[in-house]
Amino acid sequence: MQLSSTRRGARLARLLVVQQLDDWGIPRDGRTSSTMAAIAAEFAANAVTHGRTPGRDFALRLALMPESVRIEVTDTRPDRLPPAPGRLPELPCPVAESGRGLLLVEALADRWGAEPQGPCTKMAWAEVDRTPSHR
Repeated sequence: MQLSSTRRGARLARLLVVQQLDDWGIPRDGRTSSTMAAIAAEFAANAVTHGRTPGRDFALRLALMPESVRIEVTDTRPDRLPPAPGRLPELPCPVAESGRGLLLVEALADRWGAEPQGPCTKMAWAEVDRTPSHR
């Protein structure tokens, strides 16, 4: 799904993820849904804040796999790749208003990363293993 590179688009991404997971039978109040909602919020906020090119949208994709759920957010700034998993900087200053999002993704996702998708886009992705009750 294409979403506007605005705060509203980022907010909508989170809501759409929760709704789609619920449609797939993954409860809104469960671990998988809350984890994917937090990751969606972070990836969408990063796409809007750091990956935005004026006039261009970002894309959200969610995939249900046998053992996990995968989210992909594609934006238009391949020149702004985040550090690789396991190579994130130390915690930011305790009073800093930003800088914790990918640390949260790293803590919550079972696997994640980001990679260029050609000369004009990059994709951030994360996978969360489904709990046995959600299969």
